[in-house]
Amino acid sequence: MAGGLILVLALVGCASRTAELALLYNREAQHHGPERNPIIVIPGILGSMLYDPTSDTMAWGAFDPSAANPDTPEGARSLALPIADRPLSEIHDEIVPRGVLEKLRIRLLGIPLEIQAYAGVLQTLGAGGYRDEDLGLGGQVDYGEDHFTCFQFDYDWRRDNVENAKRLHDFIIEKRAYVREELKLRFGVDKQDIKFDIAAHSMGGLITRYFLMYGDQEITAEGPPPKLTWEGAQYVERVILIGTPNGGALGALVELVEGTQLAPLLPYYPPALLGTFPSIYQLLPRSRHQLALWDDDANRPVADLLDPALWEELGWGLASPKQASMLEVLMSDVPDPDERRAIALAYQGRLLARARAFQAALDRPATRPEGLDLLLVAGDVDGTTSRVSVSSEDGSLEIVDRAPGDGSVLRSSALLDERVGGEWQPFVVTPIDFSAILFLPERHLALTRAPAFRDNVLFWLLEAPRNRSESESEKTSPDR
Repeated sequence: MAGGLILVLALVGCASRTAELALLYNREAQHHGPERNPIIVIPGILGSMLYDPTSDTMAWGAFDPSAANPDTPEGARSLALPIADRPLSEIHDEIVPRGVLEKLRIRLLGIPLEIQAYAGVLQTLGAGGYRDEDLGLGGQVDYGEDHFTCFQFDYDWRRDNVENAKRLHDFIIEKRAYVREELKLRFGVDKQDIKFDIAAHSMGGLITRYFLMYGDQEITAEGPPPKLTWEGAQYVERVILIGTPNGGALGALVELVEGTQLAPLLPYYPPALLGTFPSIYQLLPRSRHQLALWDDDANRPVADLLDPALWEELGWGLASPKQASMLEVLMSDVPDPDERRAIALAYQGRLLARARAFQAALDRPATRPEGLDLLLVAGDVDGTTSRVSVSSEDGSLEIVDRAPGDGSVLRSSALLDERVGGEWQPFVVTPIDFSAILFLPERHLALTRAPAFRDNVLFWLLEAPRNRSESESEKTSPDR
């Protein structure tokens, strides 16, 4: 899972002086007028807890004897998506998301431990006066009645990002009606044009960008691309993308080929299990950026990382002969091994085609509509995998170079810098119309806990001027 190791281990302390947020934003934090946008927090891959109601276990988000263990057949089947010869939209299981992963709970030698995940984001927003609805209504924090200004969008991060963008559309429509009723009750304001701000980490930023550009439009591998309508932008005013792999991540390729063990304390997730997740294919790097080379030969880049024939030829992912036993576990209802392999290869081909269509939709050059701010926070100091060598003999991978990034996402990927793999130019070339960019010397998840992140994010949300018309400002005034 791309960046998964960072999710678990990236707790980087900071010895630098920090801003006193309570002094800087105390007045703004206490102001809950109708002109303040509610905010939606969207985590990245691995960032939502997943619950299996059929076995009453956590498939992801807790690691103790009661949690699903991929080392067992039952645990592997619980976490994997079904491999079937059906359209992806028709492939479902019983897993449901159960909240943003604020803390990762594991057990070491029987001793329970907790590692912070997204608590830093929620703490920062809390310093700005935002009141998370899930925490408030769930009783974890006593916010009184002020729990309508911050919402967590949890989602099944294994699944297709377009599917989750459509879920985000429905989520916003639902919360929009809820906020409208709260504003009527509290301020006597009938505000029809409710706008949200969004703070999206990692893959959550890709879901957000698709939603902004295309709303709840479907995408097909064979058909024309979705229409660039900026439908989602009518509900959103300011977006903060945090460590988003806009150009993909080589870690996704490595993990689909080799599997991953997120940390020494956690179990190993084999390639065939990870290969059932559409989302990871959609995190693959762009072939045009030439980050994968045959036998480390700069003159021989791998032409198409999304070619199903390449994956079958090299035995990558679900096509690996070494994964036959795992396919037997995941497809226990298919007794014939040749039939299992054929179904798995066809499934992987559909996931690669879906990834191609998703990436093409996001890479389309597009100017932001008026009134939408798109801000980026990215890491630019840690050595991040920037080139892999692909063996032409057996398809094995070797990391051969690193470049500035956050340990999971290259700086150039966050920018979607099209100079990579092409002709160098003195200025960044990107199809994304960013409003502002903030670089921090932090790792992938530690970005959200950096003092500079906390200070700048609260400024962007609470004090930075908004591009609002006078008529929009009048609508939010309680005196009108």
